[in-house]
Amino acid sequence: MAEVEISAMTFGPSGIGRIGAKTAMVPGCVPGDLLEVGVESERRGYIIARIERVIRPGPSRRIPPCPYLPRCGGCDWQQIEYAAQVRFKGQAIARELARVPGLEHLAANGAGLVQAAPAEFGYRARLRFKVGADGVVGFHEAGSRRLVPIDHCMVGDAALKTPVEFARALRCGEIEVVASGARQVVVAHLLKPARRGEIDRANRIVNDDPAVAGAILKCGRDRIVLGDASVPVRLEAGLELEADADQFSQVNRAQNQRLVAAVMEMAAPAAGVNVLDLFCGAGNFSLPAARRGAVVTGADAEAAAIEAARRNALRLGFERAQFVAIKAAEMAKFLTRARSRPDAVILDPPRDGAPELIGALAAMRPACVIYVSCDAATLARDLRGLVEAGYWIDRTGAFDFFPNTHHAEIVVRAVLTSIRGRS
Repeated sequence: MAEVEISAMTFGPSGIGRIGAKTAMVPGCVPGDLLEVGVESERRGYIIARIERVIRPGPSRRIPPCPYLPRCGGCDWQQIEYAAQVRFKGQAIARELARVPGLEHLAANGAGLVQAAPAEFGYRARLRFKVGADGVVGFHEAGSRRLVPIDHCMVGDAALKTPVEFARALRCGEIEVVASGARQVVVAHLLKPARRGEIDRANRIVNDDPAVAGAILKCGRDRIVLGDASVPVRLEAGLELEADADQFSQVNRAQNQRLVAAVMEMAAPAAGVNVLDLFCGAGNFSLPAARRGAVVTGADAEAAAIEAARRNALRLGFERAQFVAIKAAEMAKFLTRARSRPDAVILDPPRDGAPELIGALAAMRPACVIYVSCDAATLARDLRGLVEAGYWIDRTGAFDFFPNTHHAEIVVRAVLTSIRGRS
């Protein structure tokens, strides 16, 4: 056993302290905690430890409101008071971004970097459950594949109900529920292609349960739609995106509207402005940019998302928006060879970031690059590449999309140094 005092949170589930000369990573803690810990494993340069006893709680420690904690692995920061969560996220993000030339000042203070969510519970418009034997629905334990049965998830939208009937009717490993107004759409990820009897049982649930608008049964390339599986997502006042429930959309719709507004303000799309939206999905940023009169090209490797984006652009009358099903890196290389130079590039890559795009972006030399990221470390890596290519980071912000977890969405603007001061 050892004693450790927690000094800060990582951009992850653990806090940081010192045991002798080594850094200790401790999940489930709070800055200011004095803990008795056991060593789980020892790596070169750091230790992973578990809490055995809280000797002295930190000032922002609370009893997690969720009855399924600490067994459930879903909310890894719920032991922290919410206002402090926002502050600690800002500090963790600031430490990572301070490694980027020009952002060193962030190391001293991450206060105000992260915009708090309107609500810390009831915010998720999508929940993805694991399904165990006999249709038991829940989430995995932290660091384990053992299932914790769940009757109700506190972070889920009030419209979302645990899909027990579907889990019992279908052979599925995972099952999602997605809010669609006051109802929900169920997306079942099947272990084997649906049999006729399973389809009939699922269809009966859709027809009989007024809370269920529709369902999608998926197994590999097989996809069966029952009822109405379309979900409206408000992007800003007067603009809704419509896409089937199995298409990606941000889970925190209130925060997504704030993010869309920030991206639009940074990119400044207007009539005659050419915008390239990489990893565009169904048009989360493309459609608001097109609404402002910009000439928009959206690219995404997911063909179904591109089809949804095209349908939305057609429905909304955005004739100057086009969408291409292609990997972002391939699209960027093609445009570079074509000597295309968009005025603004928006990119929202997955957690791994987009290191393969930095060279192409540098060659295209757009006036600004708006980078949206859910991972501070990969974002900092890619921003260093943009700075080396002649860009300057002039805007930085973040939004707490995921209260009670360590996750956040970060947005930055990089401008060409030759136009710095005009942006």
